[in-house]
Amino acid sequence: MSTSNPFQNAIASSPQSKARVAGVFYLGTIIAGASALVFANGQMIANMVATICYVGVTLLFYHIFKPVNKNISLLAAFFSLAGCVSGALRPYAVLPSFIPNPLVFFGVYCLLIGYLIFRSTFLPKILGVLMAIGGLGWLTFLSPSLVDSLAPFNLAPGILGESALTLWLLAKGVNVQEWKKLALANA
Repeated sequence: MSTSNPFQNAIASSPQSKARVAGVFYLGTIIAGASALVFANGQMIANMVATICYVGVTLLFYHIFKPVNKNISLLAAFFSLAGCVSGALRPYAVLPSFIPNPLVFFGVYCLLIGYLIFRSTFLPKILGVLMAIGGLGWLTFLSPSLVDSLAPFNLAPGILGESALTLWLLAKGVNVQEWKKLALANA
């Protein structure tokens, strides 16, 4: 008797299923992240849930965007996972001081995913533009003084871009025929 792992099933399934599951994980990230900001008592748990969900998004996105450009998709996954690790370890003060805010890693990730979406034929280009602009907003976290002067306006592009992509994935997913054409062309 084999045990079924829903995450492995999502990775092995169709691009549409991957996109929808990625949307669910992205929504989980957004809800858990917002909960961490609102509920101080459950902040550590909410951060952990958000991190686990974002790892799910990252792995699924790697597989979804591999047909566009495998190397850039892998690079994006690296930055996202670095952000997840950094974010998970940051509360324990075990990281060297030169490690930037985790949102910087996610900024690079969003820029790369924005590029991949824009280059793809299976998602609307506007989502790629919104993700790239969101990535620029997250990159302001490279400079604490810049964050202080721009807050909360520097958060809006990332929230808008990632929320728009999440809603699209949940409602529409990807254009499977276009995804398959691209995957076949780059196989």
